[in-house]
Amino acid sequence: MTTIDLSEYDVPGRGRGVLDVIRWRYLLGLLIRKSTALRYRNSALGWTWSYVKPLIQFFIYYWVMGFIFGMARGEVDNFPLYLFAGFIVVTFFNEAFGNATTAVVDNRALVKKIYLPRELFPISAVIGAFVHFLPQLAILIVVALVYGWVPGVAHFGAALLGLLIVALCALGLGLFFAGLNVRFRDAQNFVEVLRQLATWASPVLYTWVLIQEHMPAWFLYVYLMNPITIAVELFHFAFWEPSVGLDGWHGFPPHFELYTGGAIILCLIFLVIGQLTFRRFERTFAQDL
Repeated sequence: MTTIDLSEYDVPGRGRGVLDVIRWRYLLGLLIRKSTALRYRNSALGWTWSYVKPLIQFFIYYWVMGFIFGMARGEVDNFPLYLFAGFIVVTFFNEAFGNATTAVVDNRALVKKIYLPRELFPISAVIGAFVHFLPQLAILIVVALVYGWVPGVAHFGAALLGLLIVALCALGLGLFFAGLNVRFRDAQNFVEVLRQLATWASPVLYTWVLIQEHMPAWFLYVYLMNPITIAVELFHFAFWEPSVGLDGWHGFPPHFELYTGGAIILCLIFLVIGQLTFRRFERTFAQDL
Protein backbone atom coordinates (compact mmCIF):
# COMPACT_ATOMS: atom_id res chain seq x y z
CA MET A 1 0.00 0.00 0.00
CA THR A 2 1.39 3.39 -1.06
CA THR A 3 1.48 6.16 1.53
CA ILE A 4 1.01 9.71 0.26
CA ASP A 5 2.45 12.62 2.18
CA LEU A 6 -0.32 15.23 2.50
CA SER A 7 1.62 17.63 4.70
CA GLU A 8 2.30 20.02 1.81
CA TYR A 9 -1.38 20.34 0.92
CA ASP A 10 -3.81 22.85 2.39
CA VAL A 11 -7.16 21.90 3.81
CA PRO A 12 -9.75 23.39 1.40
CA GLY A 13 -11.55 26.43 2.74
CA ARG A 14 -9.14 27.07 5.61
CA GLY A 15 -6.51 29.75 5.90
CA ARG A 16 -4.35 31.55 8.42
CA GLY A 17 -6.46 34.67 8.62
CA VAL A 18 -4.71 38.02 8.39
CA LEU A 19 -1.35 36.23 8.05
CA ASP A 20 -2.43 35.06 4.58
CA VAL A 21 -1.85 38.61 3.34
CA ILE A 22 1.86 37.87 2.91
CA ARG A 23 1.23 34.66 0.98
CA TRP A 24 -1.53 36.14 -1.19
CA ARG A 25 0.01 39.60 -1.62
CA TYR A 26 -0.27 39.47 -5.41
CA LEU A 27 -4.02 38.89 -5.19
CA LEU A 28 -4.24 41.62 -2.56
CA GLY A 29 -2.60 44.00 -5.02
CA LEU A 30 -5.14 43.05 -7.69
CA LEU A 31 -8.03 43.74 -5.31
CA ILE A 32 -6.58 47.14 -4.40
CA ARG A 33 -6.11 48.09 -8.06
CA LYS A 34 -9.64 46.87 -8.84
CA SER A 35 -11.25 49.00 -6.13
CA THR A 36 -9.15 52.01 -7.11
CA ALA A 37 -9.98 51.67 -10.81
CA LEU A 38 -13.71 51.17 -10.23
CA ARG A 39 -14.12 53.98 -7.70
CA TYR A 40 -14.44 56.74 -10.30
CA ARG A 41 -15.15 54.65 -13.36
CA ASN A 42 -17.15 56.56 -16.01
CA SER A 43 -16.65 59.74 -13.98
CA ALA A 44 -15.79 62.95 -15.82
CA LEU A 45 -13.74 64.36 -12.94
CA GLY A 46 -12.21 61.05 -11.87
CA TRP A 47 -9.66 61.40 -9.09
CA THR A 48 -10.53 65.06 -8.72
CA TRP A 49 -13.41 63.93 -6.52
CA SER A 50 -10.84 62.76 -3.96
CA TYR A 51 -10.01 66.45 -3.53
CA VAL A 52 -13.42 68.03 -4.10
CA LYS A 53 -15.58 66.02 -1.68
CA PRO A 54 -13.41 66.43 1.45
CA LEU A 55 -12.80 70.09 0.66
CA ILE A 56 -16.54 70.78 0.43
CA GLN A 57 -17.11 69.08 3.79
CA PHE A 58 -14.18 70.98 5.27
CA PHE A 59 -15.52 74.37 4.17
CA ILE A 60 -18.94 73.55 5.63
CA TYR A 61 -17.41 72.65 9.00
CA TYR A 62 -15.10 75.67 8.82
CA TRP A 63 -18.00 78.03 8.16
CA VAL A 64 -20.13 76.61 10.97
CA MET A 65 -17.44 76.17 13.65
CA GLY A 66 -15.08 78.93 12.54
CA PHE A 67 -17.51 81.79 11.99
CA ILE A 68 -20.84 80.90 13.56
CA PHE A 69 -19.29 79.48 16.75
CA GLY A 70 -16.26 81.76 16.64
CA MET A 71 -13.45 79.17 16.67
CA ALA A 72 -11.64 81.11 13.92
CA ARG A 73 -11.82 84.42 15.82
CA GLY A 74 -8.98 83.86 18.24
CA GLU A 75 -10.29 80.72 19.95
CA VAL A 76 -7.81 78.51 18.09
CA ASP A 77 -4.77 79.91 16.27
CA ASN A 78 -4.55 78.84 12.63
CA PHE A 79 -7.95 77.18 12.98
CA PRO A 80 -8.21 76.06 9.31
CA LEU A 81 -5.04 74.00 9.69
CA TYR A 82 -6.20 72.62 13.05
CA LEU A 83 -9.56 71.65 11.59
CA PHE A 84 -8.22 70.06 8.41
CA ALA A 85 -5.51 68.06 10.22
CA GLY A 86 -8.13 66.34 12.36
CA PHE A 87 -10.74 66.18 9.63
CA ILE A 88 -8.71 64.06 7.23
CA VAL A 89 -7.87 61.59 10.00
CA VAL A 90 -11.54 60.99 10.71
CA THR A 91 -12.29 60.87 6.97
CA PHE A 92 -9.65 58.16 6.52
CA PHE A 93 -11.12 56.16 9.41
CA ASN A 94 -14.69 56.52 8.19
CA GLU A 95 -13.88 55.43 4.65
CA ALA A 96 -11.67 52.53 5.74
CA PHE A 97 -14.17 51.33 8.35
CA GLY A 98 -17.18 51.65 6.06
CA ASN A 99 -15.53 50.00 3.05
CA ALA A 100 -14.14 47.15 5.17
CA THR A 101 -17.60 46.47 6.60
CA THR A 102 -19.16 45.99 3.16
CA ALA A 103 -16.10 44.44 1.48
CA VAL A 104 -17.29 40.82 1.60
CA VAL A 105 -20.83 41.63 0.47
CA ASP A 106 -19.52 43.82 -2.35
CA ASN A 107 -17.37 40.91 -3.58
CA ARG A 108 -20.06 38.26 -3.25
CA ALA A 109 -19.45 36.96 -6.77
CA LEU A 110 -15.87 35.97 -5.92
CA VAL A 111 -16.80 34.59 -2.50
CA LYS A 112 -19.42 32.25 -3.96
CA LYS A 113 -17.28 30.98 -6.86
CA ILE A 114 -13.76 30.38 -5.61
CA TYR A 115 -11.84 30.03 -2.38
CA LEU A 116 -9.45 32.72 -1.29
CA PRO A 117 -8.72 34.18 2.13
CA ARG A 118 -11.76 36.36 2.76
CA GLU A 119 -9.73 38.65 5.00
CA LEU A 120 -8.17 40.02 1.83
CA PHE A 121 -11.38 41.95 1.10
CA PRO A 122 -11.45 44.07 4.30
CA ILE A 123 -7.68 44.51 4.20
CA SER A 124 -7.75 45.69 0.58
CA ALA A 125 -10.58 48.08 1.51
CA VAL A 126 -8.47 49.66 4.27
CA ILE A 127 -5.43 49.98 2.00
CA GLY A 128 -7.64 51.41 -0.77
CA ALA A 129 -8.97 54.01 1.67
CA PHE A 130 -5.36 54.93 2.49
CA VAL A 131 -4.63 55.41 -1.22
CA HIS A 132 -7.54 57.86 -1.46
CA PHE A 133 -6.36 59.51 1.75
CA LEU A 134 -3.04 60.51 0.15
CA PRO A 135 -4.46 63.41 -1.95
CA GLN A 136 -5.99 64.87 1.20
CA LEU A 137 -2.66 64.48 2.99
CA ALA A 138 -0.97 66.32 0.13
CA ILE A 139 -3.42 69.22 0.55
CA LEU A 140 -2.76 69.25 4.30
CA ILE A 141 0.99 69.47 3.72
CA VAL A 142 0.54 72.38 1.31
CA VAL A 143 -1.72 74.24 3.77
CA ALA A 144 0.72 73.54 6.61
CA LEU A 145 3.62 74.93 4.55
CA VAL A 146 1.60 78.09 3.90
CA TYR A 147 1.26 78.51 7.67
CA GLY A 148 5.00 78.09 8.15
CA TRP A 149 5.18 74.38 8.94
CA VAL A 150 8.74 73.31 9.85
CA PRO A 151 8.48 69.73 11.11
CA GLY A 152 10.99 67.74 13.11
CA VAL A 153 11.55 64.01 13.54
CA ALA A 154 9.02 63.88 16.38
CA HIS A 155 6.33 65.40 14.16
CA PHE A 156 6.86 62.83 11.41
CA GLY A 157 6.83 60.05 14.00
CA ALA A 158 3.57 61.35 15.48
CA ALA A 159 1.92 61.42 12.04
CA LEU A 160 3.01 57.85 11.24
CA LEU A 161 1.86 56.61 14.64
CA GLY A 162 -1.51 58.31 14.17
CA LEU A 163 -1.96 56.65 10.78
CA LEU A 164 -1.03 53.25 12.25
CA ILE A 165 -3.61 53.63 15.02
CA VAL A 166 -6.35 54.59 12.56
CA ALA A 167 -5.52 51.73 10.18
CA LEU A 168 -5.44 49.11 12.95
CA CYS A 169 -8.68 50.41 14.49
CA ALA A 170 -10.49 50.48 11.13
CA LEU A 171 -9.25 47.00 10.20
CA GLY A 172 -10.15 45.45 13.54
CA LEU A 173 -13.63 46.95 13.62
CA GLY A 174 -14.00 46.32 9.88
CA LEU A 175 -13.26 42.60 10.24
CA PHE A 176 -15.74 42.35 13.10
CA PHE A 177 -18.59 44.07 11.30
CA ALA A 178 -17.73 42.56 7.89
CA GLY A 179 -18.34 39.11 9.36
CA LEU A 180 -21.58 40.19 10.98
CA ASN A 181 -22.77 42.10 7.92
CA VAL A 182 -22.90 39.02 5.70
CA ARG A 183 -25.56 37.42 7.89
CA PHE A 184 -27.09 40.45 9.59
CA ARG A 185 -27.31 43.44 7.24
CA ASP A 186 -28.32 45.61 10.20
CA ALA A 187 -24.60 45.73 11.03
CA GLN A 188 -24.05 48.04 8.07
CA ASN A 189 -26.65 50.50 9.37
CA PHE A 190 -25.06 50.43 12.82
CA VAL A 191 -21.69 51.20 11.28
CA GLU A 192 -23.19 54.22 9.50
CA VAL A 193 -24.28 55.57 12.89
CA LEU A 194 -20.77 55.08 14.29
CA ARG A 195 -19.27 56.87 11.29
CA GLN A 196 -21.57 59.85 11.79
CA LEU A 197 -20.50 60.07 15.44
CA ALA A 198 -16.79 59.76 14.68
CA THR A 199 -16.30 63.43 13.77
CA TRP A 200 -17.94 64.67 16.97
CA ALA A 201 -16.35 62.04 19.24
CA SER A 202 -12.84 63.40 18.56
CA PRO A 203 -11.30 66.90 18.91
CA VAL A 204 -11.76 67.85 15.27
CA LEU A 205 -14.28 70.69 15.44
CA TYR A 206 -13.23 71.75 18.94
CA THR A 207 -10.29 71.25 21.31
CA TRP A 208 -9.94 68.69 24.07
CA VAL A 209 -9.58 71.62 26.48
CA LEU A 210 -13.31 72.34 26.07
CA ILE A 211 -14.05 68.78 27.20
CA GLN A 212 -11.84 69.31 30.24
CA GLU A 213 -13.50 72.63 31.10
CA HIS A 214 -17.16 71.74 30.58
CA MET A 215 -17.41 68.03 31.37
CA PRO A 216 -16.74 65.98 34.54
CA ALA A 217 -13.17 64.76 35.03
CA TRP A 218 -14.11 61.13 34.44
CA PHE A 219 -15.61 62.01 31.03
CA LEU A 220 -12.24 63.26 29.75
CA TYR A 221 -10.65 59.94 30.69
CA VAL A 222 -13.35 58.00 28.86
CA TYR A 223 -13.06 60.42 25.94
CA LEU A 224 -9.32 59.77 25.66
CA MET A 225 -9.88 56.02 25.48
CA ASN A 226 -11.11 56.54 21.90
CA PRO A 227 -8.18 55.58 19.60
CA ILE A 228 -9.32 58.07 16.97
CA THR A 229 -9.06 60.88 19.53
CA ILE A 230 -5.44 59.91 20.11
CA ALA A 231 -4.75 59.76 16.36
CA VAL A 232 -6.31 63.20 15.82
CA GLU A 233 -4.19 64.74 18.58
CA LEU A 234 -1.07 63.15 17.10
CA PHE A 235 -1.89 64.75 13.76
CA HIS A 236 -2.50 68.08 15.47
CA PHE A 237 0.95 67.81 17.01
CA ALA A 238 2.50 66.79 13.69
CA PHE A 239 0.97 69.50 11.48
CA TRP A 240 -0.65 72.20 13.62
CA GLU A 241 1.75 72.59 16.55
CA PRO A 242 4.78 73.60 14.41
CA SER A 243 2.74 76.46 12.90
CA VAL A 244 1.58 77.99 16.21
CA GLY A 245 4.52 77.23 18.48
CA LEU A 246 4.39 76.33 22.15
CA ASP A 247 2.51 79.55 23.01
CA GLY A 248 -0.41 78.75 20.70
CA TRP A 249 -0.45 75.01 21.27
CA HIS A 250 -2.75 73.81 24.04
CA GLY A 251 -0.52 70.81 24.79
CA PHE A 252 -1.33 67.14 25.01
CA PRO A 253 -4.12 65.95 27.32
CA PRO A 254 -3.05 64.64 30.75
CA HIS A 255 -1.23 61.28 30.70
CA PHE A 256 -1.33 61.31 26.91
CA GLU A 257 1.53 58.84 26.57
CA LEU A 258 -0.39 56.28 28.63
CA TYR A 259 -3.52 56.76 26.53
CA THR A 260 -1.44 56.41 23.36
CA GLY A 261 -0.12 53.06 24.55
CA GLY A 262 -3.65 52.10 25.57
CA ALA A 263 -4.96 53.05 22.12
CA ILE A 264 -2.44 50.75 20.44
CA ILE A 265 -3.33 47.89 22.79
CA LEU A 266 -7.05 48.52 22.26
CA CYS A 267 -6.59 48.47 18.48
CA LEU A 268 -4.76 45.14 18.73
CA ILE A 269 -7.63 43.78 20.83
CA PHE A 270 -10.07 44.99 18.17
CA LEU A 271 -7.96 43.18 15.57
CA VAL A 272 -7.95 39.88 17.49
CA ILE A 273 -11.69 39.99 18.27
CA GLY A 274 -12.45 41.07 14.71
CA GLN A 275 -10.41 38.20 13.28
CA LEU A 276 -12.06 35.63 15.55
CA THR A 277 -15.54 36.92 14.75
CA PHE A 278 -14.77 37.02 11.03
CA ARG A 279 -13.54 33.41 11.09
CA ARG A 280 -16.65 32.36 13.01
CA PHE A 281 -19.04 33.72 10.36
CA GLU A 282 -16.77 32.90 7.42
CA ARG A 283 -17.96 29.29 7.44
CA THR A 284 -21.35 30.26 6.01
CA PHE A 285 -20.42 33.23 3.82
CA ALA A 286 -21.30 31.46 0.56
CA GLN A 287 -24.70 30.30 1.87
CA ASP A 288 -25.58 33.64 3.46
CA LEU A 289 -24.70 35.55 0.30
